[in-house]
Amino acid sequence: MAYIELRRRDWARPELEKLAAAEPRNSLYTYWLARLDYDAQNDASAIARLQEVIELDPDMVRAYDTLGLCFDYLGKFEEAIKNYDRAVQLNRLQPKPSPWPHVDLAISLMALNRLPDAEKSLREAIEYGPKLPQAYYQLGRALEMQGRYEEAVPPLNQATTLDPSYPEPHYLLGRIYHRLGDNSLSKAEPDRFQELKKASELQPLPNPSLPPR
Repeated sequence: MAYIELRRRDWARPELEKLAAAEPRNSLYTYWLARLDYDAQNDASAIARLQEVIELDPDMVRAYDTLGLCFDYLGKFEEAIKNYDRAVQLNRLQPKPSPWPHVDLAISLMALNRLPDAEKSLREAIEYGPKLPQAYYQLGRALEMQGRYEEAVPPLNQATTLDPSYPEPHYLLGRIYHRLGDNSLSKAEPDRFQELKKASELQPLPNPSLPPR
């Protein structure tokens, strides 16, 4: 885990492979190898490992969620949603449910234009993670895609409040303000988006792993 935090996947992989070989029934080691495969965009290997993880531990929320991400990346949204649905079901049974499976599910639902379902999933995500800016941003997207422009503004503003360095909400706000006829904000928000985008490119690379679950 220290190697992963240091973004040295090349160091982490052999250690995880040794652990997985020594304890083949320990699903955690295979799961993290799958995560490394996902980070490297080696989706076929990630999917195979995650399916192995699920056989070892049918109740691991993170395995279904990451499997959904793999299928989403491949454009197999129905298969992604199937795995997200299972992750969501298991997540609700956890002592502290994570918002991430619900956010990930909503993104695939939006890709299929299932917007009311996506909105419902995102509102549940916010219940579990009221300080997660990505949940508010995606909710703003879902509302904007439904033409509910004025309703989309508060969650997008909340995303920028929770994470002032988050560029994407500003871009969407600019588009919404243009539709609402607010010319000053429709220009200011895209300008802010560009500023934050440039600033983010100057920052050190983020942890290549998935968002924390």
